Amino acid sequence: MRRVAAAMLCFASIAFATAVHAAGCEPITADEAVKAEDARYAAQMSNDFDAMDRLIANDLVYIHSSALVDNKQTYIESMRTGAVKYRVMRRSDVVVRTFGCVATLTGNGNFDVTVNDKEMTVELRFHAIWAKRDGKVQFISWQATRLPAK
Repeated sequence: MRRVAAAMLCFASIAFATAVHAAGCEPITADEAVKAEDARYAAQMSNDFDAMDRLIANDLVYIHSSALVDNKQTYIESMRTGAVKYRVMRRSDVVVRTFGCVATLTGNGNFDVTVNDKEMTVELRFHAIWAKRDGKVQFISWQATRLPAK
């Protein structure tokens, strides 16, 4: 039975490595993911749409703390039209984990944002996912939940 389990583990490892290589996936470091997240925050606060376009993957899934779901186009467009303006973005208690070409950042966020001309401060718990593809680190997913009022 142990040989079967070992053989299955070996097969799974080979299959994963083959899939990663075929997808142009390269190992990502925690430092690369944090720097990319910093760059995304800076781009959003300054409305640098060219930087956002480079940093955000075409297959982005962005789930807001309000449960609204955006893709790359709708997410960037919400900022381009002025419907959403990230004024200040802060994060804390961040834990970074890497899994080959994917990195996850989990932590707390405190964002000063204007949504449809209404200023608010949003405190949340987030999960951000970055992938390194063809030499570029790209933002592929976000999930956030609002923290209860204190």
